[in-house]
Amino acid sequence: MTDIEQEMADAEKGCGQTAVGIPMGGHPAGVQRHGGARSMGFRPGGGEAAAAYEARTGIKAPRIIAWEITRSCNLSCAHCRAAAEFGAYEGELSLDQIKSTIDDIVTITNPIIILTGGEPLMRPDIWEIVDYAHEKGAMPVIGTNATLITDEIASKMAEHRIPRISVSVDFPTAAEHDEFRGQVGCFDKTIEGIKIAKRHGVGVQINMTVTTMNADRMEEMHTLAESLGVDAFHIFMLVPTGRGEDLLDKELPPEEYEKVLEWAYERQKTSSLHFKPTDAPHYYRIIRQKAKAEGKKVTREEYGLDAMTRGCLGGITFCFISHVGDIQPCGYFDMQLGNAKNQPFSQIWTESKVFNELRDYSLLKGKCGACEYKAVCGGCRARALSVTGDYLAEEPYCVYVPASMRGECEEPA
Repeated sequence: MTDIEQEMADAEKGCGQTAVGIPMGGHPAGVQRHGGARSMGFRPGGGEAAAAYEARTGIKAPRIIAWEITRSCNLSCAHCRAAAEFGAYEGELSLDQIKSTIDDIVTITNPIIILTGGEPLMRPDIWEIVDYAHEKGAMPVIGTNATLITDEIASKMAEHRIPRISVSVDFPTAAEHDEFRGQVGCFDKTIEGIKIAKRHGVGVQINMTVTTMNADRMEEMHTLAESLGVDAFHIFMLVPTGRGEDLLDKELPPEEYEKVLEWAYERQKTSSLHFKPTDAPHYYRIIRQKAKAEGKKVTREEYGLDAMTRGCLGGITFCFISHVGDIQPCGYFDMQLGNAKNQPFSQIWTESKVFNELRDYSLLKGKCGACEYKAVCGGCRARALSVTGDYLAEEPYCVYVPASMRGECEEPA
């Protein structure tokens, strides 16, 4: 396959901590596909090691690994999964421990590794980590708030072959964004950081966390992203973990959640950006419902990898490594399944009971278990865990009633 789509973000969007894409290559002139611009290049999890691993175990190797290389951060954002603060955190993985874990990871896959935090640019050995990941055949990218990006930092990103960064921007105005991010002047620094990165040839993706406070500002945010000339715009549906628990009253009710995803489906048709929802597995049901109503089939030719992936991929082709080495299905999934300091990553990925249960869609309960769309959606397992205490429970923020529960028979488009 030579036309490689935004595979990293597709794998991430189900329940990952930060989605970051790879360099944009577009699609043939005159061809407009749902989802806007697409990418070409590195194929995560497509190497010989991943193929051999799947043949040996029957388990797909991870394509995307979000790695919190530090929890230290220069901001204090209201929705932060990590509840990160400025300052050192005890027990963070050393450079040698990170290298050792990478050594093990590449025995089973060649993933995209999202270096995130906290603020990963606060880790002084980040460029050594980046270089080592490249050397071993992985693709490192960076999730950052961009406030620390200078010409020197952006030059290093280019020098060390960082193809793209993702940057969180939640409001189109400085006053609103700064309040949400907990620091006056943050918006201006972030926008300047984006511009500097672009000047140095580094791709940029804007991420927006959607709550009741900004759900009516998405069109303005999309316009801002386009005006900055970034490559991608991803809207994140809040998962209430970390400091995000304090925003429970700001989480969109299920009906509004659905409207946001329907808006995204329509907006993607004309967006010049690679644009899609993240932490919103229901979107893959909505794609098929909308396509069916339009008399379309959800094919790769028109829908790209949106036709080939599913919503929640935690433990399926995506996972998260914390600053201290704990391994989780995603950053929002508050359950540690092993630690890279004392157990090989590959062993945890293969043998974890939780990972293996997440891979078996027949174990889903309630509406999710009965749903004809469970193979393409799956519900957010982190949200189910957070709200109900059971990661196999039905998705708490889904309004859809499965056909079988309505006494009907329906097949997804």
